[in-house]
Amino acid sequence: MPARPSLLYVTDLAYPARGRRYGDEDIHLTSRLRADFDLALCHPLDAAALMDAFDAVVVRNSGPVLHYRQAHDAFRARATAHGTRVYNPLTGRGDMAGKQYLLDLTRTGHPVIPTVDRPEDLHRLPETDLYAVKPRDGADSIGLRFLPHDRLTGLDHGDILVQPRIDFRYEVSFYYVDDTFQYALHAPDPERRWVLERYEPTDADLAFARRFIDWNTLDHGIQRVDACRTRDGDLLLVELEDLNPYLSLDLLDEPTRDAFVTAMTTSLHRFLEKPPRAWSDAGCNSGHR
Repeated sequence: MPARPSLLYVTDLAYPARGRRYGDEDIHLTSRLRADFDLALCHPLDAAALMDAFDAVVVRNSGPVLHYRQAHDAFRARATAHGTRVYNPLTGRGDMAGKQYLLDLTRTGHPVIPTVDRPEDLHRLPETDLYAVKPRDGADSIGLRFLPHDRLTGLDHGDILVQPRIDFRYEVSFYYVDDTFQYALHAPDPERRWVLERYEPTDADLAFARRFIDWNTLDHGIQRVDACRTRDGDLLLVELEDLNPYLSLDLLDEPTRDAFVTAMTTSLHRFLEKPPRAWSDAGCNSGHR
């Protein structure tokens, strides 16, 4: 590995994310990473064609994959075939591999919003006035609907997930580099999910988030554990984001932001010290939704 490894940093700087500024975050982060790495930015549509010229590919704020499904599948296939280092590694079991994990975690009794995908399993959901119906390939609330129970049975359940609508107090996100907690943010107002503030987690909160980090088994990378606090005070997993989680770095104080950049830089150096390898077939499932 050369003294200054090269990184292809994948981002969609112009993506119109609601309540988030992808471009600002990635311009700031890449300006800091350039102290240690030779670095070039590219759009996700260009990643497969360019990645062979770099020591590793870093996937950051690249937007919902459903907007460029064919190109993303080609990128994953080429990276797997060539043993390309991709950060986060393509073996993630969370949103990187689709929404199946919500079903798996529901069946195994983890603290997750109950999720089903078959009409015969609707009875497993707690009764509520409305149910959230979302596409399996969804992201950023695209295609999300709220329906009463009597309208669920006629749906095409092969392509959707159904969850009870949770009356929660607030949403909270826990941010990790590798397996180390960095900071937490929460949205005090459920109607303004991207108006975030710093959150000081309890030991119980961190134990909750850590169980999903451990479950995912990624040894390198950035993960965000999104949860909601129920009226009873419990936390339930909303999403395990392990492909391109937005980091809200602009909301952090300077010491916390510096600590995150240092942790990511250290993680990348450790990642680059490992020899390239062909990723397992498990890491090549259909990608992030």
